[in-house]
Amino acid sequence: MKPGWRIRKLGDVCAMIQDGAHESPKQQFDRPGDGRFLYITSKNIRNNYLDLENVSYVEADFHKRIYSRCNPGVGDILLTKDGANTGNVTLNTLDQPFSLLSSVCLIRTNPKDLLPAFLSYYVQSPDGLKNITGQMTGAAIKRIILRNIKLASIPLPSISVQQRIVGILDESFEGIAVAKANAEQNLKNTSLLFQSSYNLIFNQVANESCQRTTVSDVAYSAKGSMRTGPFGSQLLHSEFVDEGVAVLGIDNAVNNEFRWDKRRYITEEKYKELSRYRVKPGDVLITIMGTCGRCAIVPDDIPLAINTKHLCCITLDATKCRPEFLHGYFLYHPLALDFLASRAKGSIMEGLNMGIIAELPLLLPSLEQQQKIAESVDSLREDTNRLESIYKSKLEKFDALKKSLLHHAFSGQL
Repeated sequence: MKPGWRIRKLGDVCAMIQDGAHESPKQQFDRPGDGRFLYITSKNIRNNYLDLENVSYVEADFHKRIYSRCNPGVGDILLTKDGANTGNVTLNTLDQPFSLLSSVCLIRTNPKDLLPAFLSYYVQSPDGLKNITGQMTGAAIKRIILRNIKLASIPLPSISVQQRIVGILDESFEGIAVAKANAEQNLKNTSLLFQSSYNLIFNQVANESCQRTTVSDVAYSAKGSMRTGPFGSQLLHSEFVDEGVAVLGIDNAVNNEFRWDKRRYITEEKYKELSRYRVKPGDVLITIMGTCGRCAIVPDDIPLAINTKHLCCITLDATKCRPEFLHGYFLYHPLALDFLASRAKGSIMEGLNMGIIAELPLLLPSLEQQQKIAESVDSLREDTNRLESIYKSKLEKFDALKKSLLHHAFSGQL
């Protein structure tokens, strides 16, 4: 450690380290009203800032009990102690009273020893986060207990040095935040550009002779050409084996392209019972449970396999519709997207089923035009993937730069 720095326990350099209520309010409200107060939990502190877009409100009686023992002020630190956001920290900027659940710890520093912003940055650093969260308890849900926060140590230089380090980090992080926001917007724009380009490709290639039909009309004219997998006792998890006939599930289609992920098999004997669920090369798979609305095409080299109940499998009439065309149409065409959105019951299409897919309206050009559209969309997807990869790489580098700056700051190298 750099000369002049000291190791101090947080409990020795803080005026207050206190958590919020250990009871939940009997009633919460989604909007303010007379006698209602903000109710902050760990879900409202994410990515090291205070998210007030989705907050709850509580009545005055509950707030009074809690606020009397834990009254956050401007400049106090809010640290999440459990849940998905454990270890997230933010400086409180609210000049109004609010209530805290026990999942959030309030830390008030002694300004003559420790600047709040210095501590906030320290908790965000790799070493600081490990120091604060390293004593977590709990098996399923990890928790930081209050006593361990008080006992956690922090390397402290003089106040003047703390001020200089905070100033450098403030300026650097502000620049990184701007650059990161630009990269995030560019990443979002690639999706918007892809969608508008798909629409342009479709409209340029498909002419006015497009037939208006449905997905069920382009399925092969045989029983079971549209099917889901075995339900209930037809296929139990205990019947999976280490090798045999493959069983396809959500994971094989969730990325909108066919991928082998978790391998599941059934015996040849079991397959004889379930052979009507066999998938074939060129079949279109659509996820209808869990993460719904994803789509993939079964590859030509697929081994003997069946699909689970989580997938709708469509065998197309090759004289009417190409699988590559239907794949793109289902995922990107405005008519398909609007139809699915109108039938969905939730944000992940929890109401999607085979009946909805069968009724999906389809603008069907000729097979030649379908092929041209599919090839153009493939090329567009490759270009878009390259752009997305560039922006995602930039975002990762920004995060790495922040970690590097924080490491240097608290090892005395700034």
